[in-house]
Amino acid sequence: MTAQTYPFDTRALTDPVDARSVAEFWRGIRAKRPSPVGAVVVWIIIGVVGVMILLPMLGLSLFSIALAGDTGPARFAVAVPVLLTVVIAAVGIPLAFRAARIRRVTAFRIAQFAAANGMTYEHRVDDPPLPGMIFQRGSSRVATSLVRGHSPRFVEFGNHQYTTGSGKNRTTHTWGYVAVKLDVPLPNIVLDALGNNTLGTNLPASFSRDQRLSLEGDFDRYFSLYCPQGYEADALYLFTPDVMARFIDHAAQLDVEIVDDWMFLYMQRQASTTDAATWAWLFGAVGALMTKFDQWARWRDDRLREAQAVATSPAPVSAQPGPSAVGAEPSAGGALPFAPPAGMLTPPPGVAVQGRRLRRTLPWMTIVVVLLVIGFTVVPHVLGALGMMLLR
Repeated sequence: MTAQTYPFDTRALTDPVDARSVAEFWRGIRAKRPSPVGAVVVWIIIGVVGVMILLPMLGLSLFSIALAGDTGPARFAVAVPVLLTVVIAAVGIPLAFRAARIRRVTAFRIAQFAAANGMTYEHRVDDPPLPGMIFQRGSSRVATSLVRGHSPRFVEFGNHQYTTGSGKNRTTHTWGYVAVKLDVPLPNIVLDALGNNTLGTNLPASFSRDQRLSLEGDFDRYFSLYCPQGYEADALYLFTPDVMARFIDHAAQLDVEIVDDWMFLYMQRQASTTDAATWAWLFGAVGALMTKFDQWARWRDDRLREAQAVATSPAPVSAQPGPSAVGAEPSAGGALPFAPPAGMLTPPPGVAVQGRRLRRTLPWMTIVVVLLVIGFTVVPHVLGALGMMLLR
């Protein structure tokens, strides 16, 4: 079966834009998300402080040049701050305006691209409420340039960033992602693409190796698949050979996470972009998998059937003589005095507790760094103390 294709129009990503249309679009964005009062105050303070510092420097430099007279070296020395200020202003201000204009035009193009293809655009969402691993880490979490499709199912393309650490160790992490809403919750399964790894996994989380499941064919050459222990048969039901082939053909450079009733595709560059080739790739990957989600919708967790059977089991039979359950008439409320066989129960959509999340471990690089720090700090002190004790 060939993958389902979804034609799309990319002209909005490259066509010339009208400056007035961009300005009107940006006014609409600002109206939906007005700048916080605190941010406005900070920028005002920065501007005032900058003026208070630069103007006295310029005045002092000009006054010094006037006092220096015809002395060449002195005049040159006092003229340097003036020249630096002029150069910074002449170069920095136009570059800042140009960068701001590029950001606005990029957002406008992506919004027009979304509209041309029957999708919607959201400029920014703080702390997006998604269960994927990249949305649960760090601070200052924000998703930008969100393009959302609503048919035949909800799909969201976006860029996400968060920060970890503090001070000099503060790091900003950026990701592109595709979020696809599924019909039913599924076990937490991760496909770590081997083609985009360097020293170990590039994912922000590591998983216990006893949760690694080897699949047939060439799948292990492209992905490391992790599923909760006890859910190996369920993973084999979900990842049939035809599903595995589609992941290999269309998503071999994308990390995949299935969690709750979502599937996420992750990449370490922008997914929502003005690059038409990136959109073609992502649309192709989603279109190739779309027809298989109906198969996944039929999955049920047998552990919930067992829990349901236990919950509906009858109370212990009294030892006192009474009518036999066999052939007994329904009670006044209409319920039989015994539970139906477990095989007749249909488990509801959902995942038992043990399958909802994978067990995580520390990344091996973190362990190596910790051991090196211990080796270069603690060990020398211990050896020095032992040496001092031996010398006494």
